Amino acid sequence: MAAVYWLIGFVVFLGIEAATMALTTIWFAGGALAAFVVALLGADIHVQLVVFVVVSFVLLFFTRPFAAKYVNKNTVKTNSESLIGEKARVTAEINNEAGTGTAVVNGQEWTARSMDESKIYPVGTTVAIKDISGVKLIVCEIGEER
Repeated sequence: MAAVYWLIGFVVFLGIEAATMALTTIWFAGGALAAFVVALLGADIHVQLVVFVVVSFVLLFFTRPFAAKYVNKNTVKTNSESLIGEKARVTAEINNEAGTGTAVVNGQEWTARSMDESKIYPVGTTVAIKDISGVKLIVCEIGEER
């Protein structure tokens, strides 16, 4: 009877994965399938549970990075991350020593700081966004990109 429960668990995990497509339960579906096979071979429930946990975590730790890299490679994690590599126009002088500076990108104004502490960018300069730190754009001059 335990094999039936593992099979039901397998189907439930696959159903959740199919509904979300978030790579969250597929690993546990693999563990449930392995436990199902072990149950068919007549193993004790404790062995089945160990097989489920071990196979699930092995799949999770060894295949998730690969799957996340290749399956979701075009997914941008947040809206702000999509700004990295874009160009922005300085609307208030960027001066790290004075703690000033703003830039507009995609119609939104952001606080901006220079990647190089000694650089000052006057109003109207076009800069490249290299990183985002909190709510501040970290920028450099175009052509200065490293």
